[in-house]
Amino acid sequence: MEQPVIGFIVHADDEGSDTTHTHEMYLVSWDGRQLHVHNFSGVTSFDVGHQHKYAGTTEPAPSGVPHTHGYRTVTSFDDGHTHVISGTTGPAIPLPGGGHIHYFEGVTTVNGRTPHKHAYSGQTTAD
Repeated sequence: MEQPVIGFIVHADDEGSDTTHTHEMYLVSWDGRQLHVHNFSGVTSFDVGHQHKYAGTTEPAPSGVPHTHGYRTVTSFDDGHTHVISGTTGPAIPLPGGGHIHYFEGVTTVNGRTPHKHAYSGQTTAD
């Protein structure tokens, strides 16, 4: 049985390799079901005398079924460095007027003159 799949492919450099490369495929539709994304943004905890802002878009996921989204972004450049934020959102939380949001939380990568990390948490935009 054929299942129509619609998506797009993004070239991803394979660090450290001169002869190979990879691609990441982001699905937009699977078997006629639309996939969707959410935006997210926030401010990290205040640690070692500073904090960072961040913003991004989640990875696509199917609509209308229980799901989570992966996410990854880089913080603003503050105090001479950035951090990476990545993880998986919590499950979809329905909103009274329709649509849904996802909560997310975690800890950044360690970086900085004084090696440290920041906590972050928030919710995605509604779909």
